[in-house]
Amino acid sequence: MRVLSGIWQRFEGLIGRIENYPPWEIILELLIIGVVVYAVVRFVQGTRAAGALKGLLLLVVFATIVSRVLAAGGAFARLSYLYDKFLALFAIALVVIFQPELRRALVRLGETPFLRVSPRETRIVVDEIAGAVTYLARAKFGALIVIERQIGLSGIVEGGTILNAQLSSRLLQTIFFPGSALHDLAVIIKDRTVRSAGVQLPLAEAADMPDPSLGSRHRAALGLSKECDAIIVVVSEETGTVRIAERGHLTDRMNAADLPAILEARLLAKPLPAPGAREAPAPQEDHHDPDAADLGAHALEHETAQAHEEPHDETKGPKARSA
Repeated sequence: MRVLSGIWQRFEGLIGRIENYPPWEIILELLIIGVVVYAVVRFVQGTRAAGALKGLLLLVVFATIVSRVLAAGGAFARLSYLYDKFLALFAIALVVIFQPELRRALVRLGETPFLRVSPRETRIVVDEIAGAVTYLARAKFGALIVIERQIGLSGIVEGGTILNAQLSSRLLQTIFFPGSALHDLAVIIKDRTVRSAGVQLPLAEAADMPDPSLGSRHRAALGLSKECDAIIVVVSEETGTVRIAERGHLTDRMNAADLPAILEARLLAKPLPAPGAREAPAPQEDHHDPDAADLGAHALEHETAQAHEEPHDETKGPKARSA
């Protein structure tokens, strides 16, 4: 009876305190709490953290109810003490369990969307990348091109060879030509400069891939896109199709001809139309280059020499075909 009496007294005290609060203050507090909860749910929705967050919240709610009920009227003082310590451990557990999600949240808070490259500069970058991708896709040479934006990549990617060379279609074609020492990994582009090549990117979990047949290049593209605001262009050496990774999402495969308009829209933060439902892109400059023709001849010889050999594996391990 003493426990029930204590619970009733606490309930009456809570009602009394609420009655003393101004109505506008209660409404404002509820709105703030609702916005915070909605933002957290939206941020973790669709991630592996969503299930863990639900489990932790249920555990906290259950522990709070049990502790308050049993500790009513001064009973179970030791249980109440343990509950207070549990809350401190729970806060630490949140930081440890959701460390990747918290890091991404802080990174996004630090972004400066008003610092954009001009449309003219963007067009130059898009033209050079599109020219290289068109050739690489036609020759079925795998490629992984990272376009760095506001968030630096120094603490995310590993290794690589510093180039600091002016961006050009010919340079990208040369880097990703089979047999090149840097062709297996990624190229980092910032503004109109090829910063580095042969860079190792963080891999996404296999369970996060939209298609289990996608190989290491696509896993690397998706993995990096979860950590920063970069745009990653992937060319499959199996099918010659192109995909773009951004913000933890990997587009459906597209032809190289679809890339210029879509890539420009992404870089200028325009709404991304579907490849089959967008407006026709503006006429593109001809990216044909005499040296590119020489590269094409070498590519034909390379493919002929490997006609009776096993297909090249972009992962250097078990073969993973790109859809």
